[in-house]
Amino acid sequence: MTYTETDIPGVWIIEPKVFSDARGYFMEAFKQNEFEACIGKFDFVQDNESCSTKGVLRGLHYQLAPYSQSKLVRVIKGRVLDVAVDVRAGSPTFGKYIAVELSGENKRQLFIPQGFAHGFHVLSEEAVFTYKVDNPYTPSHERGIRFDDPAIHVDWGIKDLSLINLSEKDKNAPCLNEAELNFTFKKI
Repeated sequence: MTYTETDIPGVWIIEPKVFSDARGYFMEAFKQNEFEACIGKFDFVQDNESCSTKGVLRGLHYQLAPYSQSKLVRVIKGRVLDVAVDVRAGSPTFGKYIAVELSGENKRQLFIPQGFAHGFHVLSEEAVFTYKVDNPYTPSHERGIRFDDPAIHVDWGIKDLSLINLSEKDKNAPCLNEAELNFTFKKI
């Protein structure tokens, strides 16, 4: 696998080696010893999967401590624009984001550490999205930030906002400056 740290330290793009032939393909989606050597030790405790149709936008979501989550995300089928926003107070990249296209074809993965809001927009007719997390989903600690927060200004590549399919919770999420945050940036 190839591990590439993005412009926001701690957020990584991971590209597996894919072996293809007439029968299909094989790849290692996760290899703990390699992951730990490049990124660090994380104890993933839950795997999640969602299936969404074109135009669905999920996010931007995060969980408060002590249930904040690091995520290792990928798309098995279809295409999404995946976004991670730094919400760690005091971070030099606070409010900045990384956007990466993940697809069943390119097989890229994105590692997002704790202290980031996360979301994705489905670009294909359907997308199957899967991710590992290092803390269980805890509804009482879940929070969100508006996908169209003008302070963050994520370029989702959406030309017609009426075509976006959002949950009621995501439609009513606060902007970053009104959001409940409890993450602090720790220099290493």
